[in-house]
Amino acid sequence: MTRSLLAVLGRLPGLRPATPSATRIGSRVPWNVDTLAVRIDAELIEIRVVALALPLPPILREAEAALQTALEESLWKDVRLRLVVTDIDAAALSRRVRDN
Repeated sequence: MTRSLLAVLGRLPGLRPATPSATRIGSRVPWNVDTLAVRIDAELIEIRVVALALPLPPILREAEAALQTALEESLWKDVRLRLVVTDIDAAALSRRVRDN
């Protein structure tokens, strides 16, 4: 399920998984460190993301809808989904300032 959710997230503009992959240690681990951004249990699916674009509300709505669609045929279809924005990419902020 984690891989499926990350695949959906990867197709969406404006967000990426919030992981320590840019660190020296993260680049040496033998698995996909993006999976560290996803937590799944019986009551909640939480995905930590970094915003790559603004404004956030429409980006998060689109992501939530796409991720919910991916969950519809799974064991987690009734589990609550939470997207947690842990950071905003500096490029998103500078683009927003230039556009205004």
